[in-house]
Amino acid sequence: RHSSILSMPVVTALGSLVLLRGVLMVSPMCFLLHRKDFCQHRVISHSYCEHMAVVKLVCEDTRVNAIYCFLVAIAVATFDITVIVLSYTMILRAVLRLSSSNTQHKAINTCVSHVCVILPFYVSAIFTYVTHRYGHSIPQHIHILVANLYLLVPPMLNPIIYGVRTKQLRDKIVVLFQRKRI
Repeated sequence: RHSSILSMPVVTALGSLVLLRGVLMVSPMCFLLHRKDFCQHRVISHSYCEHMAVVKLVCEDTRVNAIYCFLVAIAVATFDITVIVLSYTMILRAVLRLSSSNTQHKAINTCVSHVCVILPFYVSAIFTYVTHRYGHSIPQHIHILVANLYLLVPPMLNPIIYGVRTKQLRDKIVVLFQRKRI
């Protein structure tokens, strides 16, 4: 039933909503920063243009920016976590109604894989936000490292987590390790 529920129009509508949410949440941050005066240097210390790194270059009061970022973080986290919990509740209810324990096991395995992909993203996002907001004694290189991990680790884990579940890939990895006697 997956392809009948997630038809192309539904996927397009969901993708458009996600894009719209991102634009509506991020645009005010840009406009708030655009009105501010920056100090003499305009070089951020991060490897990409992170909002909080740009805010640190402002010479004026940035309380409005901080409050807006806090509200956006709370709104996004609350909405996302609520939708995820509701989705998994509905999925688990449907899975527990299945007659075959083998099918239940496969479905729960898939859910666990999804959660393993979701958790690193949200944990690193929350950690990045908290360290910028409250971790003033944390060295700059730790902020940069955590921000880079936030961008790199979750996408790198996706193929690993889903790939390990594939029997053909697992079998090839076992053969590779047996050849090298690991």
